[in-house]
Amino acid sequence: MPLSLSIQSRLKHQHETISELIRGLPEDQLKQRINPDKWSAFEQIAHLVAYQPVFLQRIYLVVQKEKPLFERYVADNDPHFHECVGWSLKELTDDYSTQRFIINNQVLQLSETALRKEGVHPLYGRFTISQWSDFFLLHEAHHLFAIFMLCAGLPNRFQQ
Repeated sequence: MPLSLSIQSRLKHQHETISELIRGLPEDQLKQRINPDKWSAFEQIAHLVAYQPVFLQRIYLVVQKEKPLFERYVADNDPHFHECVGWSLKELTDDYSTQRFIINNQVLQLSETALRKEGVHPLYGRFTISQWSDFFLLHEAHHLFAIFMLCAGLPNRFQQ
């Protein structure tokens, strides 16, 4: 079964939401933690940037191996996430777009046979590449919603 039109469209465009959500907000405001125990909008973006290569690597492994088992991804344990937190907003958004371009070129060109191959998540079980793609996008949407909520709560958000 090919990727649904919904998945194809979200892979191509969902990430573009970031620029709309953060438009007009300076980087220092995006770095403010509204709740000291939760990530800032900037850290949410850094997480999305750090996770894209993880997703792409998982897709490569599913294509190459028979039902590979993946560990749960924990951003706080990922050195690349901590590296991304130290980047500028421009570096993050540029890398986000570049990585998504690479993901799109890889995933959207997979054959139906490849899309049916499975990888195993330790908590959720077996996923086909189509399901991994949906999982990836829903995970991203969760963080986009968090960014929306954080940005809506920042001062001066709607004064432009």
